[in-house]
Amino acid sequence: MSLHWALICHGLITLTIVVSFLCGQWRIFQGTPISSIHRFLSFGAYQYFLRFIGAVFGDRGTNLILSVEYYCCDRPNPILQLIYLAIIGTTYYIIVKTSFSYIPGYYLSEAHRYASFLAIAVGILLFLVTSFSDPGTVKADNVSRYLSAYPYDNIIYTEKECPTCKIPKPARSKHCSLCNRCVARFDHHCGWMNNCIGERNTRYFLAFLLWHFLLCIYGTIAIGLVLAGRLKELQIVHVLTVYYGVDNSLRSLAPYVVQWLLDAHNTQILLMVFMGVVSLLLAGFFAYHANLCLTNTTTNETFKWQDYISWQKNLIEARASTAALKANIAGMTTEGKPQESKCKSFFRRSLLQDTEAIVKKNVYDKGFFHNLYEVVFPVSTRASFLHTKSKSG
Repeated sequence: MSLHWALICHGLITLTIVVSFLCGQWRIFQGTPISSIHRFLSFGAYQYFLRFIGAVFGDRGTNLILSVEYYCCDRPNPILQLIYLAIIGTTYYIIVKTSFSYIPGYYLSEAHRYASFLAIAVGILLFLVTSFSDPGTVKADNVSRYLSAYPYDNIIYTEKECPTCKIPKPARSKHCSLCNRCVARFDHHCGWMNNCIGERNTRYFLAFLLWHFLLCIYGTIAIGLVLAGRLKELQIVHVLTVYYGVDNSLRSLAPYVVQWLLDAHNTQILLMVFMGVVSLLLAGFFAYHANLCLTNTTTNETFKWQDYISWQKNLIEARASTAALKANIAGMTTEGKPQESKCKSFFRRSLLQDTEAIVKKNVYDKGFFHNLYEVVFPVSTRASFLHTKSKSG
């Protein structure tokens, strides 16, 4: 059973590290070990590593590491694309080598040999389409159409010019410093795709996330059915109950069945754990981006709204402090007058806070179906957008 507990500990440690790295900055984890691990993985470990390199190799070693960092993080590169292809290719190869010999089996037909290959091919196709599709590049010859398609809300988007491209910036666009271009309805730059996610390829990105989530679920269930088929074909439960005298109950049989699976099929168990963890991460990413699309918001706009709300809160707090200071001064000059009751003061302050409540007004959110339609059929792909081009020309 030592291998069993070792695998459980390995899975828990891996899950903790992955969740800490990806989600440690969330408010729910503030003040917890998850947040501390996130800070260490994101900043602390790298800083300690740079200090170590500097102490051992001097400035030349540090400069080499910084140049590698610049290539990997500050300019387009195919590193994460190659890692994705390596992960999906290696995983599928291991599945073929360890599990295809049991297909067809007790629960799976031979069709799953071909279905799995087709599923992998579709996943890679979506990856390639998302990676090499135009995210919606804003240029001098189409900027007027994007300006009419995405009006300014005068809250988080106001009329301005891109200092790099020297063209007007349509609302919801952003200049990507990595790709060196302005992108319409900019969401984020995805390192895995080596491409921006914008107006024209958000639909492909969502399809990629959803398909790979389903792919991991399919792989986990298929391997589980392979192992269940092996238990049935080899009559493991019958052997344990008849020849070893184990009680025929789930509680009694489970430890022995798990031990047999870990001894005979530990690779398949590790694959199931790996795909199960990845499916949870993909489900979280897909749910986050799907919610953004259904509310007609982007990741970039989420940060803009956070900055705007924070600025508004600071402004209200400054006004409240000024009002309190004036009230104190007034109280000092009118010591002879009767003081206002605490109850009356409380209700007057509450009403003031209600009138100064911060409201997020997203003018681009036009309802569930319209928002979904805008993602599936981007504005720049419609006939009306092309008609605007002929009129302006």
